[in-house]
Amino acid sequence: MGVFDLRKIHDPFEKLANIFSGVDELLAEHQPDYLAVESPFYGKNAQVILKLGRAQGAALTAAVMRGIPVAEYAPRKAKIAICGNGAASKEQVSMMIQKTLKVELDPKYLDATDALAIALCHYYQLTNPLAAASGSSSWKSFLEQNPDRIKK
Repeated sequence: MGVFDLRKIHDPFEKLANIFSGVDELLAEHQPDYLAVESPFYGKNAQVILKLGRAQGAALTAAVMRGIPVAEYAPRKAKIAICGNGAASKEQVSMMIQKTLKVELDPKYLDATDALAIALCHYYQLTNPLAAASGSSSWKSFLEQNPDRIKK
């Protein structure tokens, strides 16, 4: 887990180029099967969501250019996946990730911890038999789509 520290770069377009090239390098090094991102949410300042959208666009472009599928999750969905509570605090999410992955995380990087939460949320989504392509989340629907899994 790491962070891109762009505070020393003043030109906003140079920051976007740095995000693109940094993410592209990580994708080349680790060759992931997916890229999962947090969907932006509107806060008090519209400029923040605009800047976040541009930054995400740079990262997403790096993945798409490499043919890596992208998934997007709302912060609330990730919190539910990790803590069972969509209103969980960043500290609660961090604690649950540390217990789940058996790692220690630096509390000064709670935003990076959120990225781990998004990655785990995506993993859980991929491994959940109820998360069928139809989007249905009922056992009845799952059993109808998978009759071969019923033991009689």
